[in-house]
Amino acid sequence: MELSRNAFKAAIAAKQVQIGLWCSLCSNVGAEIIADSGFDWILVDTEHAPNELPSVLAQLQAMTRGTATPIIRPAWNDAVLIKRLLDIGAQTLLVPFVQTEEEAAQAVASCRYPPAGIRGITTGSRAARFGRVGSYLADADREICVLVQVETLSAIERLDAIAATDGVDGVFIGPSDLCASMGHIGNPSHPEVQAVIADAVKRITKAGKAAGILAPVEADARRYLEWGYHFVAVGSDIGLLAKTADGLAAKARGWIGN
Repeated sequence: MELSRNAFKAAIAAKQVQIGLWCSLCSNVGAEIIADSGFDWILVDTEHAPNELPSVLAQLQAMTRGTATPIIRPAWNDAVLIKRLLDIGAQTLLVPFVQTEEEAAQAVASCRYPPAGIRGITTGSRAARFGRVGSYLADADREICVLVQVETLSAIERLDAIAATDGVDGVFIGPSDLCASMGHIGNPSHPEVQAVIADAVKRITKAGKAAGILAPVEADARRYLEWGYHFVAVGSDIGLLAKTADGLAAKARGWIGN
């Protein structure tokens, strides 16, 4: 049995734009529904959503037949958390709050087997199809995609070195935390923040890496794509559910008495 190809990693390496959706509902049924919606990638969040390992596993299983590549965001840049996510079959990770090139290298090492890294070894994991992929230990590093999240002004100052870190496939800009670190909390549209975001994609691209960002507002997403961002999340499952439910309820109330 052969190791599954990481379609997302291949696409960003080829500089193909990848459109994604944030997934925070912690529901395997919800994940299965959106995995077939036509997105290129779905991010399952364990940093700001109440996801734990069993629920992440259930969502990975639910998305197996979907068209979207699952991306998992661990709660922290922690080798144990990363190892457990890789063992249950995650092939692409978005590691949060990477501040320096040393922390970027740490994230990469957590995703690599020795001697290239420090990932612990098991031969019977779901990632290896429970031992059926005989070449898993030799081939896993090739298909694992490491994305690091830069989300503070301090990290932006080290962006060139972070992006140049060997083994980092892409750098994701976090607008909400970035604007907070710049003194504009809750206002990622502030001109100073937008200037940093515009400059960041140039620096990431110059390093030969893919640039990503979260942009639930359509005008922002269009602008970031024009600026050259390669993987862009254009919304979230929570946002879709809340807005659609609110809109339907308001519409239905308008029927009363008509």
